[in-house]
Order: sequence, then structure tokens, then C-alpha cells
Amino acid sequence: MGINRATVAVGFVVSGVLMVFFGTVLTFVGPIIIDDQVVKNTVIDPKNEMSYTMWKDVPVPFFMSVYFFNVLNPKEVLAGEKPMVEQRGPFVYRKQIQKDNITFHANGTVSYREYRRFFFEPSMSSGDESQVVTIPNMLVLGAAVMMENAPFPLRLMISATFKTFKEGPFLTKTVGELMWGYDSGLVDFLNKYLPGMLPSTGKFGLFAEFNNSNTGLFTIHTGQDDIRKVHKVDSWNGLTKLSNWNSPQCNMINGTAGQMWPPFMTRESTLPFYSPDACRSLELVYQRDGVMEGIPLYRYVAPKTLFANGSEYPPNEGFCPCRQSGLLNVSSCRHDSPVFLSHPHFFNADPVLLDSVQGLRPTEDEHGLFIDIHPLTGVPLNVSIRLQLNLYMKKVSAITETGKISEVVMPMIWFEESGYIDGPILSTFHTNLVVLPTVMEAMQYGFIALGLATILIASLVHHREKRARSHVAMTFSGKDNPVSNKERAEGSRPPTEEKCVINK
Repeated sequence: MGINRATVAVGFVVSGVLMVFFGTVLTFVGPIIIDDQVVKNTVIDPKNEMSYTMWKDVPVPFFMSVYFFNVLNPKEVLAGEKPMVEQRGPFVYRKQIQKDNITFHANGTVSYREYRRFFFEPSMSSGDESQVVTIPNMLVLGAAVMMENAPFPLRLMISATFKTFKEGPFLTKTVGELMWGYDSGLVDFLNKYLPGMLPSTGKFGLFAEFNNSNTGLFTIHTGQDDIRKVHKVDSWNGLTKLSNWNSPQCNMINGTAGQMWPPFMTRESTLPFYSPDACRSLELVYQRDGVMEGIPLYRYVAPKTLFANGSEYPPNEGFCPCRQSGLLNVSSCRHDSPVFLSHPHFFNADPVLLDSVQGLRPTEDEHGLFIDIHPLTGVPLNVSIRLQLNLYMKKVSAITETGKISEVVMPMIWFEESGYIDGPILSTFHTNLVVLPTVMEAMQYGFIALGLATILIASLVHHREKRARSHVAMTFSGKDNPVSNKERAEGSRPPTEEKCVINK
């Protein structure tokens, strides 16, 4: 029994229509499936093993690179001349982060404390921690500014105390001592007779209170009830707002804890987060699109208004008393010490700050901070947070250690906290969030293209088959062969009898 090609062609047309229909359905359903998977894997839930582990233990390499501003002319600075510095570093520390005391609550939040430890990485550093540098003595020059308005006899007594413990205006110590603490008779005296005056009770160091410490009790949203709230801070140390600053807006605790953000970001989205170390909420803005190992990303950077003073940007008035733009006064949460944060080398700051110190050369590539985010999931792919610690110095009468120092905001160190997704985590991330969606998208358009091609080819075959059958039918009916018609016409006449005529 022969195959009816026309019937087969019709079958292929029907198959093509079904493929087009399936591909069209996938174009609508596919994104919904992907979004649903993103939501399931973004919610903070111990059942989501990979995403929960990433949130809990942060298994990506994280480093803190520290650069010191070595003072080259301390004697001249005491005489009132402009400070001259040279950058020393980096001194790189691997940062280990782990969340502990994790408690889930019935209202869709989870509380935890995040502990951090630092380990020196000699192979990544410009030298070891035994290198010696000279920086301003915060205990002396910071205390002098704090005591500027104290009674004259008290200032004399403070100066005498500095002399008793042989504390001068500048320190020449090893990197390790300046970072993690050094022995000081003055520190021991203050901790004994004036407890609580210093941030730590042991040795005095710039990062002594950070190592083996936690960032406070965070309570954040899990996203179970509303994925738009996932990772957003509900409270910090039981507080829903701060009290360090002078306006309700500046005291707000906004955004996330600074490690992940809600999914489905757009270019209009911002990146708000609360930083306990900066004592305030910060907000980054979209700069450009990018790609990392085939994964699409949005780059977010600090706007120029981040550290602008209240005169240039009125919403920042609550962070004052302010000095030049480009500085954040953190004295209110640093025991009233005259300490300011800025971008490294006074990048994006008032040129007056840059002109007051020799040896600074700010560039965006080296000193601008950024976070690269995968917009679909809100997961950071590459992070570089760069900040500078500065000390406000000036001559204070009766405290002879200040000499004739000109009023200056003096850079002491700057540091970069950086991390990026790499290795198996990057491969898994790339497979789940780039390869699979790409395959699904290719499938949906592939089905549509294949279906249309099948319909077209089957239609042509069906049309040709129909014409062929019509041709055969016409042939058998005689409509298409005039010669044969004539012959058939002649052959249909009755035969004539031939007569034989004999001529006589």
C-alpha cells in the first residue's frame, strides 16, 4: 500500500503549527519559569543549599589591602609647612567572614552576627608587616583638637601627660603595630583611670577593634513574604534608626547589609546599604553595563554627592558639622575623635584638600569604589570598596606637641576591601543563570523557526502533490491531450465497406 504523500504533508503542517505554538508559549512561560527559579534560590532558606551557604559563609575570596601615607617631613609639618607623604603598600590581608547566632523569626526575618578575621598574605603584599612607617599620632593630635575648648590649665595638664609618657605628635612604628596594636603607657593609663575613652581596652591600633570582632546584631528580611525585601535590614542592634546624626533622613538605616541585594534590578535601581563602620547608610548609583566571564552585570559607583557637604548637597546637612566636600565627619561615632572618611587620595573631593598635602594623585581606576551586580539575582560578582581614614590636625595653644601645625585634614591610611566570585561557584552561577536561560531562549525561538520551516516545506510538498494528482486526473480524462482526442474521435466512426469495382 503506497504512502499518501499529501496526507503526510498535512501531518507535517500540523506538527509545525504545534511547534510554533509551543515555542510561542515558551516565550511567555520561559521568563516566568526563570524568575520563579530566581525567587526560590534568592530567598534566605536553609533548604536552598547553595544560596544559603553563599549567604552564611561567603565562600568567595575576600581581601583587605591597606596603604599607609608615610610622612616624609614631620619636623617641617610641626613648623607649619605643608605635609609631604608617600604611599606605602599594599599590605594585604585575607578576610574571613562567617555568620553565627543565626535565628529565623516568624515575621519573615532572620537575625545573625557576622564575625570577621584577618590573615596577612605576604605573597600579595609589597612587603611584610615589619616595615616601618611614620604617621600622625592620633592619641596626641586627635586629643589636642578634642581638648581645644577645654580650660587652659587642663590643656597644660594634658600636654604634661603626653610628655610623661613620651608621646610625640608623630609615630614611627611597624605596619603590624599600627594595624593591630602596640604597647603604650598612655593607653594603659587612660584605660585604667578613664575607662571607655578609647575604643579598645587593650593595645591601641588602627584596626585593633576590627579583628576577631563582629559587626553587630543584624536582623534582615528573608524574602519569604516579599522577594523585594530580601536582604534588606529590619534592624541593627535592635535599632531601626540611628541617633548619631542631626536629621531623621541621615539617621535612617536603609538598604541591605552590603553583601547581597534584592533580585530583578534595573538601571534605575540604586544600591543602598548600611555600614556599621561608616556609622551610616550609603547608596551607590548605576554607571554602566558590563560582562564578567560571560555573565552580564551592572556597575554601581559612589555618586559625587555621597560625601558632599551640606552646602553643596542639602540632604547631607544632617551629617554636619561639615568641612570641605569629599569628607564624612565620623567623630560622632568615634568617641568624638576628629576623624574623617573620604575616597582615597581625596578622589572626588574639594581641590583644597588635595592642595593641602603633597604626594596625592587621585584617579578613578585606582581610587573610585564600585560594585558589579548581576541584575537578575542581585548577587555581587566583583566588589571594590575603597575608603581613606583622615585626621584633622591643627595647632592648639598650651598643648606644645602640636607645635605650629597648620590646619589640615591629614590622610593616614586608605584601604580597599575587595572580592569576586571565582572557581566552582562562578561555574555554577554561569551554568544556572547564563547557560540554562540561553538554552531556554534558544529552544523557544528554535521551536518557532523549526515550526515555521516545517509548515512552509510541508505546504510546498502538499501543493506540488495536489498539482501532480490533478495533472494525472486530467490526463486520464483526455482534457490535456488533443491528438489523442482526435484519434479517439476518428476511431469512434463506424467502419466503411470497401467496394471492389471490376472494369470490364
